[in-house]
Amino acid sequence: MVVVAPFRGILYNKEKVGKLDDVMSPPYDIISPEMQEELYRKHEYNVVRLILGKKYPDDNESNNCYTRAKEHFEKWLREGILVESDKPAIYPYKVEYDFNGKKTMKGFFILLKLDHDYNEVKAHERTLSKPKKDRLNLMKTTRANLEPIELLYIDEQDEIQKKIDECIGDPLIDVVGYDGFRHRLWKIDDEQLISFIQNKLRDEILYIADGHHRYQTAIDFANEIGAKENDPENYIMVVLANMLDEGLSILPTHRLIKSDISIEELIEKCKEYFDIEELTLDRGFSPEEAAKQISDAIKAKDEHKFAIYHNERCCVLTLKDESVMDSLAPDHSKTWRTLDVSILHKIVIEKIMGIREHDLEEHVKYTRDAKEAIDAVNKGKFNMSFILNPTKIEELKDIASYGEHMPQKSTYFLPKLLSGLVMRRF
Repeated sequence: MVVVAPFRGILYNKEKVGKLDDVMSPPYDIISPEMQEELYRKHEYNVVRLILGKKYPDDNESNNCYTRAKEHFEKWLREGILVESDKPAIYPYKVEYDFNGKKTMKGFFILLKLDHDYNEVKAHERTLSKPKKDRLNLMKTTRANLEPIELLYIDEQDEIQKKIDECIGDPLIDVVGYDGFRHRLWKIDDEQLISFIQNKLRDEILYIADGHHRYQTAIDFANEIGAKENDPENYIMVVLANMLDEGLSILPTHRLIKSDISIEELIEKCKEYFDIEELTLDRGFSPEEAAKQISDAIKAKDEHKFAIYHNERCCVLTLKDESVMDSLAPDHSKTWRTLDVSILHKIVIEKIMGIREHDLEEHVKYTRDAKEAIDAVNKGKFNMSFILNPTKIEELKDIASYGEHMPQKSTYFLPKLLSGLVMRRF
């Protein structure tokens, strides 16, 4: 059974900080070192100091990025920089952005009771130990959820969002994020509406879209301290969105490859499994122009297509026969075996190139930007790149429902949730 609850959200005090845009940040896991510096300079109260504080050479057990986050958090609460609501509420959230046309993603902040066995909450990615340890240290030290994770529910009639829209007026927060998107937040403490949402979601299945590591970290923390069923540590702050919301977008995650195999040998070996089409890029092309030309060339409805980009050759590969995956991944479902990213990994990266799962970090890097995937090869940072189509939302749902995990970095949801809008302490 899915259990959700309102909570006393912690928001920035506009009277104290001024322009709220300046204290917001991207999620911790997409902040580069350069962006971290920029956010530090932007405002003394920017939330980056909480979610991804700087590390220094003389850090020790009693003075480090986690203890400094705790000190900032508690000090900002004492001084009224951050203000905790006096009444439990949910926080409707909308993001307006432009991606293949104007879109609006709709969701709401709420507390979710942890499902330790993943019966009602389904994951589609494996979690790695390093980011889990980092987030666990932060959670243990601050005893707070400083940014949300995102989960999807299915509401074919969109009843929840329609009722929420009936209750909202002017937003509490209206900011432009680092991404150039407009992020708006409201607050609703209407008990009747909250009860409707709780009852509506009770028998649903939820799917983690973004935040697999943080969800598992919350479970690990609850287990470590022996949290009882209804203790605050057995809940996590989330944003829930309707999986059928047209405002949600999934971007592909392209692969950047370091390998000794020559492009000629790779193409020759791929011919056994794929139809190969040489793609002639326009002379004097820019990475942006090449990215568009390649992305257009691999678009497919039912076929499995992706491109190999090398600074001497570019080829579009189309799988000849899906059944080849039956022997390469017999323990996986039909849906998993027919994911483009699974086909790429099992046939090309593993079988042909000899890069096994335990070697991936050494040979494979990821980017959602096809232009970056091309530019990095042109500059000699990588030998080649694979340009893919995005995973479909239905595929994500099926994989998670089967209890399977996609290959690492198979999805990239847009828009990313903005950090700094709402926080919550245990």
